[in-house]
Amino acid sequence: MEDKEVPKRKVNPENIILGLDIGTEFVKAVIAAKGKDNTLEIIGVGKAHQSMGNMYDGAIADIPGVISVCEKALSQAEDQAGVVSKTTVVGIAGELVKGTTNTVHYRRKNGNKPITEQEMELIVQKIQENAGEKAKRELADETDNPDIQVRLINSAIVSLTIDGYKVSNPVGFKGSELIIQFYTAFAPLVHISAIEKVCTELNLDLLAVAVEPFAVCRACLGDDLDANFSAIVMDIGGGTTDIAVVDDGGVEGTKMFGIGGRSFTHQIANQLDIDFDLAERLKLNLDRDLLSDPAITTIADAASANELATYIENSDKKQAIYKALDSNIDVWLSGIEIALEEFTTTDTLPGKILLCGGGAGLVALQEALATKDWWTELPFSRRPVVHLLDDIDIPGIDNTTDVDLDYSYITAFGLLRVALDTMTDTTEPTGLRAKIAKLLQN
Repeated sequence: MEDKEVPKRKVNPENIILGLDIGTEFVKAVIAAKGKDNTLEIIGVGKAHQSMGNMYDGAIADIPGVISVCEKALSQAEDQAGVVSKTTVVGIAGELVKGTTNTVHYRRKNGNKPITEQEMELIVQKIQENAGEKAKRELADETDNPDIQVRLINSAIVSLTIDGYKVSNPVGFKGSELIIQFYTAFAPLVHISAIEKVCTELNLDLLAVAVEPFAVCRACLGDDLDANFSAIVMDIGGGTTDIAVVDDGGVEGTKMFGIGGRSFTHQIANQLDIDFDLAERLKLNLDRDLLSDPAITTIADAASANELATYIENSDKKQAIYKALDSNIDVWLSGIEIALEEFTTTDTLPGKILLCGGGAGLVALQEALATKDWWTELPFSRRPVVHLLDDIDIPGIDNTTDVDLDYSYITAFGLLRVALDTMTDTTEPTGLRAKIAKLLQN
């Protein structure tokens, strides 16, 4: 992608960052300017549709195809922002991304000696190495490839106690026993290499790759890392559903499984014996009053809306659509149950579910989570409350564009927050939190 001329905006280029959400269905590019007190102002937004073969289960399958779509989204965002964005964070998802939280007991030889940064660095390095070997074994079993290579994507201390006393930063404390809950996420090197190749061809400086549900959690937490925020975050994309559990401000882990919006579209297409594009339009418009939609501004739009409305209003066809959705929803809910069963570091799961991603807009999914009994065999104290995230739910990020940034853009918000974290950790190496964060950089 060649450098291009865009209208100039009076802003320091070093304060411009890009969140690039390369999804199965769409690529979303969101450009933001760093403000004061770790705030962000969104100044440019772009969105482009993926071709069918570009992605597979949330991972890049066709590098040139993805590059072409990214160029379209970037052009839109840069034209609106009036700046060319370079520094970027890209999201990664898919079933082969392994994010888990492990509890490590570490006994020190001399409990009367204060803990140093060097000692913590050795502890963190050892934990990451052990977690990496575990992730490699799991991926080797799943892919039947004993030589698979993995790379650390994200890591964070969930909680840390010294001799039973909880601390946010252990440096300077004395004590004999450290108990550390440590989140790590690994992905196959081939997936990360594909992202790096895309960024190179787009002339982007890749600041970090972030596990997408982890990034969404960061967006929800904002700048208050000491917040007691607890929730289950579900990012429902085109190819996968990505789940993260946050307890008392700490990410307990991330799980992903290969059922997303496209799976529901395929079910409708098969049930009604229609093509994928028509099935997708039916799915997206099933619960809308199409003929009074303010977005209809042309005769062509009105004709298309009338066609869909007529199709949906046919009782037999509408019943077939719901039947196709119901059968897939039951499988999807089973996937959620299995994923949440693996979170064993907390006795009770959070009672709030936050939805985002393009697939989260399907009303049938929201209703299934809110009304069906999928949750009864899991460690919930009561039925969880379901909430569809919007930009107003995300602290420290202000949308200054005229684009409605709904639930489908929240992942990109999270990528911007990860970018801000990484830049802050690099430019401000002093301070207790920054010192710990520096140890966690990969």
